[in-house]
Amino acid sequence: MSLLWTSEALVEATGGRPFGQMPEGISGISIDSRSLKPGEAFFAIKGDAMDGHDFATAAIKAGAGLLVVAEGKLPALGRLTAPMIVVPDVLAALEKAGVAARARSRARIIAVTGSVGKTSTKEALRHALSSVGKVHASAASFNNHWGVPLTLARMPEDCDYAVFEIGMNHPGEISPLVRMVRPHIAIVTLIAAAHLGFFRNLDEIAKAKAEIFEGVEPGGAVLLNRDDGRYKLLEKFARATGVDNVMSYGENARANFRLLKCTLEADHSMIVARIGGRDVPARIGAPGRHIVQNALAVMGAAHLCGADVPTVATALASMTAESGRGQRHVLALPNGPITLIDESYNANPASMKAAIELLDATPIHGAGRRIAVLGDMLELGAHSAKLHAGLAELIGSTRTDVVLMAGPEMKALADTLPEGVKSEYRAGVDELKSVLLQTLQPGDAVMIKSSKGIGFSRLVDALIKTFPAHAGNTTPT
Repeated sequence: MSLLWTSEALVEATGGRPFGQMPEGISGISIDSRSLKPGEAFFAIKGDAMDGHDFATAAIKAGAGLLVVAEGKLPALGRLTAPMIVVPDVLAALEKAGVAARARSRARIIAVTGSVGKTSTKEALRHALSSVGKVHASAASFNNHWGVPLTLARMPEDCDYAVFEIGMNHPGEISPLVRMVRPHIAIVTLIAAAHLGFFRNLDEIAKAKAEIFEGVEPGGAVLLNRDDGRYKLLEKFARATGVDNVMSYGENARANFRLLKCTLEADHSMIVARIGGRDVPARIGAPGRHIVQNALAVMGAAHLCGADVPTVATALASMTAESGRGQRHVLALPNGPITLIDESYNANPASMKAAIELLDATPIHGAGRRIAVLGDMLELGAHSAKLHAGLAELIGSTRTDVVLMAGPEMKALADTLPEGVKSEYRAGVDELKSVLLQTLQPGDAVMIKSSKGIGFSRLVDALIKTFPAHAGNTTPT
């Protein structure tokens, strides 16, 4: 078993005291007893809904190498015989372990934020940089006050690159996280109307995202989307923070990493980009114009890291979309296949636009239609009704044939759609499920999109459960 931390180093990092017979070390770190692997340390974090100390016994049964517990909880854990590191506060101990992991690392560190594209860009960086070195990156969307220190604490000492996603709902949330991560490169993907319910306008969102510049290492770089309407504002914030090396990517003629050619296909894209003074061709394995933007950021970051850009570009060909973020399934109806595009993980106006354009570019077959299945975009506050209704113009400009909707906020779109678009609206996701199943016919392309909290992933699960995977690959013929 390779050790992530020796027990001695972890005790020193957390500032805790050892209790019981300590093992040589631990192979990993977990805060969830259900996914904990034998030999890992279990940090008993107290969350909003649950307290990790209540799952200490389950963690031991799962094979935890040691527990990290709060001093105040020790009396209640007295009957447990597992080795422990006792600390005043478990989350603070995890943060200390994260800071220690960062201090011992020689990796090139990249941090990513933005209103949309954070996770997709982080995953693209993980995938592409793996072609040129050992990469550590955050799992899922571990981008908040516990996810970032957990990802840091899990960082192996010998990795070459580490990629961190940093998110926020409110001002002031990014600053403490990025000061732990201390990236050499900070990427801002795009400023858009996400979490607009907590901000007055997009400029305020840009200011909150710009907190990521505060942690950039001396001599490090900021990488911005030159095609973003808030580019100049972000550049101003970066320079005011003291970052001299502000770089950009995009189609804009002044972008440092510039898109020269782009051909969008149904299941991939072909591009040529000017990176570091040379033209680099690349095939991008996941489809969509927004994914092309992410790929430019990856190639730009690779150049700034000193990585071999052509090798990184070649690796983009085998990149695939993740579950809930554009992943495709070809499902077999009784008389022919359909294409399902799973965009159910999250939604805001920018990502909704990208998903609808992705559906528009997806081929249909025979009498098939393009069907958009749309649920509420959350956290838009007073802007919600206007932004939902505004999707009607976008849909009307595409080849979308059918729109199925659910959720209280989507009623605004249902009342605004042009008459030429066939549509159905239901109050909730469960009521919409039967409508969706009855609507489908062979040759259809179906895109399912909503904020995660609406539960549209249940529609994806229902389709996959009802209809078997088509015997072909990814595209019906």
